[in-house]
Amino acid sequence: MPSNEDRRQFLKVGSLAAAGGLLAGAANAQSPMDPKPMPMSDGHAGHANHSEKPHPQVPAGSDVKAEMDGFSRFKPSRGNDPDSDYYLGKLMPGFRSAAAGPAPFVAPDLEKLPWKMVRGAKEFHLVPMAVEREFLPGYKMNVYGYNGSMPGPTIEVNQGDRVRIVVTNELPEATTTHWHGFELPVQYDGSETLTQNPIEPGKSFVYEFDVHEEGTFFYHAHVPMQEAFGSVGWFIVHPRKVFDPPVDRDFGLIFQNFFIEPTQTIADSWRMDWNWHTINGRSGPYTTPLVVKHGERVRIRLLDFSPMQHHPIHLHGHTFWVTGHEGARIPKSAWIPRNTELVGIAQASNFEFIANNPGDWMFHCHMVHHMMNHMTRQVGPRIRKGVSVDRYLANYSNRPRVDATRDDPGFDTPGYPQEMKSMNMSDAMMDTIWSRREVQGMRAMWPMSIMGLMTALRVLPEDLYHKVIETDEEIPKGSIFEEIVRRFGDPSTYQSGHNRGMHGMEM
Repeated sequence: MPSNEDRRQFLKVGSLAAAGGLLAGAANAQSPMDPKPMPMSDGHAGHANHSEKPHPQVPAGSDVKAEMDGFSRFKPSRGNDPDSDYYLGKLMPGFRSAAAGPAPFVAPDLEKLPWKMVRGAKEFHLVPMAVEREFLPGYKMNVYGYNGSMPGPTIEVNQGDRVRIVVTNELPEATTTHWHGFELPVQYDGSETLTQNPIEPGKSFVYEFDVHEEGTFFYHAHVPMQEAFGSVGWFIVHPRKVFDPPVDRDFGLIFQNFFIEPTQTIADSWRMDWNWHTINGRSGPYTTPLVVKHGERVRIRLLDFSPMQHHPIHLHGHTFWVTGHEGARIPKSAWIPRNTELVGIAQASNFEFIANNPGDWMFHCHMVHHMMNHMTRQVGPRIRKGVSVDRYLANYSNRPRVDATRDDPGFDTPGYPQEMKSMNMSDAMMDTIWSRREVQGMRAMWPMSIMGLMTALRVLPEDLYHKVIETDEEIPKGSIFEEIVRRFGDPSTYQSGHNRGMHGMEM
């Protein structure tokens, strides 16, 4: 382990070297990568020879190891023995010590519900109400939520707390609130008419109980159509004793589906199919990437609150351990390693892994219709070649000519075409998507690949993480990704992204 002085020198040199690389990226972000040796984070010139590439190190102040039983926190590896506690990073701790307490819970794009101590209980005020949620920039949908948000704000407490939640109904219809998974006095379970009278519009109901559990829970309306309309929120309970091994990051993602007609902003909770998909209330590419540092231990809590569909969740570039569900944390002997985990309706699963593979990685539902947005049937004939449907829709009086000669070689291929066409991402939409710090330096065309129930996991070396998240510096498109390729990939074969639209797509 390096001394503190060595570590400071490493970061200083690394930042300067990275700045040089990023400046090079600024000039060439959309050009093929220069195959010549580039400045590297340890001050050495980079070459194809991996032995000369920089070696990331454990941050000063942490006593964890970079490698245990053949598993490395800084490079893809499995370890030597499947029976080892460190196989696939199973019990590899994060940089954060258990003594520091639980890692902060972060649900991107969602707020936390404030509380105050009143008569020995943490008192929260929750307000079911109709809300407007912007699924994509400019696409504002009318759904149900709580306190102005869909999903609702996160309730976060500690095991052993007594909680009082005052629910005041601002919906135009009666509701109740169910505390999903909690073992509480039956009168507070929130099952409409079975355990309590409905909360009429304008009225309040007080739920109060002791929390003896720990883990991943959630609250939701116990009126089915309101559930389908979006009424849900996190209820996270941190354990008295920090889960072992401690994690550096603790993320929460709520997956939901809606059906909204192309000419509507109102979700239709009666439909049996669904065309809009959201993560924490946003659709890809407006979902906010999860950004972590190289070598950290990461937990992702994922809740499927879709009305009728399960989600096979896949993480690229890493193997994760399933460490818990909404019921409780799983004993370590029963943890299982996965690349894809099926999460059923009203289930939450916890994934943990060491972020040992730098880059921008997809994290998504693998059902193909869930990797798209705003799906509707094609309007008009499909034989209008080379013209965007958006252009057609913009001017009904001047329709593009229909070529019925069928001379396109694609007609010789059964089933052609199978790709989705005619999506419209305006300049204003793209500006909003690119305005967030979490996406700075990603490849120029990344928004074309993150749709629907999709987001990205960004694993960044410490100096690049600092540049992206902790500064306001302007970062050219593609430059962070290219720097990672220079350090950890094969620059000689890498082709930079092009700032152009897909066929049939206007940007």
